[in-house]
Amino acid sequence: MKFSKQKTLEPEINLIPFIDVLLVVVIFLVLSTTYSKLTEIQLNLPVADTKNLQAKNREVHIGVSSDGRYVLQGHVVMDTQVESLAKALTKASKDLSQPVLIINADAKATHQAVIHVMEAAQRAGLGQITFATQQSNAAR
Repeated sequence: MKFSKQKTLEPEINLIPFIDVLLVVVIFLVLSTTYSKLTEIQLNLPVADTKNLQAKNREVHIGVSSDGRYVLQGHVVMDTQVESLAKALTKASKDLSQPVLIINADAKATHQAVIHVMEAAQRAGLGQITFATQQSNAAR
């Protein structure tokens, strides 16, 4: 009796079905993932107290038009130099305690025109400056 040693086959790992399954999983994850915009900033804006009307008594409004003209408290400022703006702001805020400057700038106004107002406010000694905005139609 002759017993021959049978050759045993080496087990072979077939990677093709494994790759197919992984590819399906990757495609599923790519299609089901929601992408968030990374450029968005989450802000918690302060809430205004409508009962506090004391701030109204110390507001100084200045408007900046798209062509660079200034309107201070409803009166057009003829000279647009920083020094004359500072004098006009000093005159408008002389009777107010802790005045707040509110800049109403047109969306198409140049940055330089707004910077002139801010520099004039600094020279006039106005430390509190804020910008007026309006809600967009989409937010309403």
